Amino acid sequence: MRRISGRYLLAVLLLSISTTALAQNLDADQKAYCTYLDEQAKAQSDLLRTPGALGAFTQPDTGLPLQLVAGAQLSLSNLKKSGITLEAARKNCELYKAATTVQLTLQYALPAVEKDALTHRLLLIDEASKSLEALIATTTQMVQAQDMTRPMLVSLLSTRIKLDEDRADTQTKIAALYVPQLSDQPLKLQVGAKQSSDSAEQSAQARLNRQNNWDVALTVGAHQQLNPVANGTQPYGEVSVTYNLGSHAIDRHLDRSVDAYAGWKKVQESDVERGMEVLRDQVQRTITVQTNRLNSLQQEAAEIKKNLKLVSDANTSAALDFRNQLTSTQLLLGIETGDATYRREHLQDFLSKNF
Repeated sequence: MRRISGRYLLAVLLLSISTTALAQNLDADQKAYCTYLDEQAKAQSDLLRTPGALGAFTQPDTGLPLQLVAGAQLSLSNLKKSGITLEAARKNCELYKAATTVQLTLQYALPAVEKDALTHRLLLIDEASKSLEALIATTTQMVQAQDMTRPMLVSLLSTRIKLDEDRADTQTKIAALYVPQLSDQPLKLQVGAKQSSDSAEQSAQARLNRQNNWDVALTVGAHQQLNPVANGTQPYGEVSVTYNLGSHAIDRHLDRSVDAYAGWKKVQESDVERGMEVLRDQVQRTITVQTNRLNSLQQEAAEIKKNLKLVSDANTSAALDFRNQLTSTQLLLGIETGDATYRREHLQDFLSKNF
C-alpha cells in the first residue's frame, strides 16, 4: 500500500479548496445572470399585460362638436406575449447555464488533466526520494567503513538535488495552473444539453415574434361633448382586429430561422460543438505523444535493468559505484515512466468518457 506524504496531501487539499471556491463562483454567476433576466422579463411582462390608458380630444368628421375621449385599451396579443416573455427568459437562463458549464469544460479540460498529472508526479517524486534516501544511507555506511570512496556518494547527492528541483518545479507549475471545478457530466452530454437549450431559446423567441402577426384590441371608456357641454358623459366600447396577410410566410421563415441557427452553431468556430471536435483532436494527438514518450522510456528502462543484472553481485568499489549510478538513473527514469503512463491512461479515460 502506498504511503502518501504530507506535502502531497497538502497539495491535494489546496487544490480541493480552490476548485470548490471556483465552483461556488460559477454558481453565483449563473444565479446572478438569471436573476437579471427574470427581473427584465417580469418588467416587460407587466408592461404587456397592463391595459394602457388613453385620452384625446377628437373632432368627428360629421361636424359634431369637439369631444373629450378617455378610457383604457387591452391587447390580447400583448397578453399572450407577456407569458411567452417569461418563458423566453427561462429558456435564456437555461441556455446561459448550459453554455457556461460546457465552455468551462472545453477551456479547462486539458489544464485539469495537466494539474492532476502534476499532482500525481509529486507522489512519484516522493516515492523516488524515499528510495534514494535509503540508497544514500547505505552508501554512507559503506563510505564510513571505507568500502567506497566519498566521490561515489556525490553522484547520489546530485540525484537528490535533481529530485528536489523537480519537486519545486512541479509545485510551481501546479500553483500557476488555474482550473475551476468542472462538471462531472460527460462532455458530449453537456454539448447536447447546450444545443437543446439553443433550440429551445430560439423557438421561444420565434413564438414571441409570431404574436406580431395578429392582435385583438379591446377599448372601453367614455366621451364627453365639449363646447357646448351637453348630454353628459357617454360610455363607449370598441373591438378592433388586425391580422398580417403575410403571416404564413413569416411563420415559415421563423421556423427556418430556428433550424438555420442550429446549423450555424454546428459550424461556428467559437461554439461548443466545434470546440469539442478541436478538444478531441488535441487529446488524441497528446495520447500519441505520450505513447511515443513511454515507448522510448521503456527502452531506456530495459537497458538499465539489463546493466543492473550485470552488477547485481558487485564486490568491487567501481562496480558498486556503477550500480549506484544505474539505480539513481532508474529512479529518475521511473518518475518519467510513471508520469507518461499516468498521462496516457488519464487521457484515454477522458476520451472514452467524454466523446
